[in-house]
Amino acid sequence: MSLIRRVTVPEGERFQESQINRLGAFDAKALKSATDIVAAVRERGDQAIKEFTKKFDGIDLDELKVPQEQLDSACDKVDPQFLAAIKKAAANIRGFHQRQLTQSWFTTGECGQITGAKVTPLARVGVYVPGGRAQYPSTVLMDVIPAKVAGVPQVIMCAPPTKDGDISPYTLAAAKVAGVDAIYRVGGAQAIAAMAYGTESVPRVDKVVGPGNAYVAAAKKVVSGDVGIDMIAGPSEVLVLADDTSDPELVAIDLMAQAEHDPMASCYLVTTCEELVDEVEEHIEQILTQSTRADITRASLENRGLVVVCADRATAVEAANTIAPEHLEVHMEAPNELLGFIKNAGAIFLGPWTPESVGDYVAGPNHTLPTGGTARFSSPLNVEDFIKRTSIIQYSYAALDADADAITTIANAEGLWSHARAVTLRQERQQAMIESMAGGADGDAAVREGEAR
Repeated sequence: MSLIRRVTVPEGERFQESQINRLGAFDAKALKSATDIVAAVRERGDQAIKEFTKKFDGIDLDELKVPQEQLDSACDKVDPQFLAAIKKAAANIRGFHQRQLTQSWFTTGECGQITGAKVTPLARVGVYVPGGRAQYPSTVLMDVIPAKVAGVPQVIMCAPPTKDGDISPYTLAAAKVAGVDAIYRVGGAQAIAAMAYGTESVPRVDKVVGPGNAYVAAAKKVVSGDVGIDMIAGPSEVLVLADDTSDPELVAIDLMAQAEHDPMASCYLVTTCEELVDEVEEHIEQILTQSTRADITRASLENRGLVVVCADRATAVEAANTIAPEHLEVHMEAPNELLGFIKNAGAIFLGPWTPESVGDYVAGPNHTLPTGGTARFSSPLNVEDFIKRTSIIQYSYAALDADADAITTIANAEGLWSHARAVTLRQERQQAMIESMAGGADGDAAVREGEAR
């Protein structure tokens, strides 16, 4: 019996989205609970947070904020090898995201009108860093550094406390390297609510970013509109495109690397070589005996795994575009030749030497990616998530006069009289001024008459 569910796409047919069996970001139970938690935190602030921390984490907290001296000394509490690794990752992440920076711009039209965009960083951003099954210092780097590159002056962070009521030293060290300004020991939906609305301890932010479980995702949906969010992320996922040139052991370990995140993580193998599938499963069974997260990995592959066997490369790529995965690894021959045909993916990893792990940690591109098929219309977290653009418009009279007919025609078509009159009144004022300059006292009277209208 196969470990992973299989689907075969007959020659001449297409893979159907209904065959994916994909989970959404959250269920109705999570949404109801998150709504209640958000309402409680909004109403009772720190007291509600402490009650939820006791209920969900089993911890009594006196203070939510991590002392500044603890953050400042965080790098001294981890081994030098880890510190060197996150500093290397941080440098690569910073370098990649600096290339995304955009500046304010202005342009002048034929009649002297000026249009443009003013780019302004958000004033305060909140980053959520999950805990639970694992600690994620890499998420700290990925979510904080783009905000700092964008010029956000204050970045705060919330993370669930460990059993001793603290934050992992690895997470704290990453926060220090990334430039976090303040950290709060708050997890779950209550953390999202605290950052969205503010409490006695946690300041209100302009935008909340970062991944989390179904309750965190649901809370982000609840607060969206009152505060900006990056995305509503569902379970993590990977898709491996493979053919008869692929190394089955590498395919196996790359699927497992995703599966070990969460029993709900989704793993897809799309291949043109049916014989490869059995070899991959054999390697998975062998490697599982060595894994420290074997139960989670097996549960993910059995419950959320899918193999799609296709007749040719074109059908395989089309299936990948239909699935629109968070991570897409291309293990096929001449992977770069397929790049132009891949339309939907959060991140693309080309060739056998590029496991998802390099993107998760040190390559530089962001690992906070669209999930659940939202790569059809969404992008990875980036610098632009932390800025806002304000449109700038300045018209001269000549420019207004040149566009007046078009403006009034559209305004009248929409039945908006004052829109049109705002233009024609200015034309009349200008004409009165011209007449005033040409006619002396008679012109002055004309100006006064125009102003009285």
